[in-house]
Amino acid sequence: MIQENAIAQSVVDAAYKIHVALGPGLLESVYERVLAHELVKRGHRVAVQTPIPIVYDGMVLDDAFRADLIVDERVIIELKSVEQLQPVHKKQLTTYLKLNAINLSKILIIIT
Repeated sequence: MIQENAIAQSVVDAAYKIHVALGPGLLESVYERVLAHELVKRGHRVAVQTPIPIVYDGMVLDDAFRADLIVDERVIIELKSVEQLQPVHKKQLTTYLKLNAINLSKILIIIT
C-alpha cells in the first residue's frame, strides 16, 4: 500500500493543479468532485462522502459524519472553501480520525 506521505504529496500536487486551473471561490462540492477525479486518474482509490459512525453505549449512529474524501484507505481529506480556517475545522477532522474505524493516519485540509 502506498505510504501516507506519498499519498499526501499526490493530493497536494493534484490540489495545486486544480487551484491553478479553476481558481478560488467555487463550492466545496465542485472541488470535491474534481479532486476525486484527479486522484483516480493518478491511480488512487477514492471514497467520496464516506459515512463515519459514532458508537456510544451500544448505540450506533451510522452516518453521524461524512468525510469528504478518503484516499487509499489511509488519508482523510476535508475540503474547505473558506477565506480563513477556524479552530472548529481542525476539531472536526480530529473527531473524524478519532471516530473512524479504519484508523486513518493523516489530516489534510485544502483551502481554496
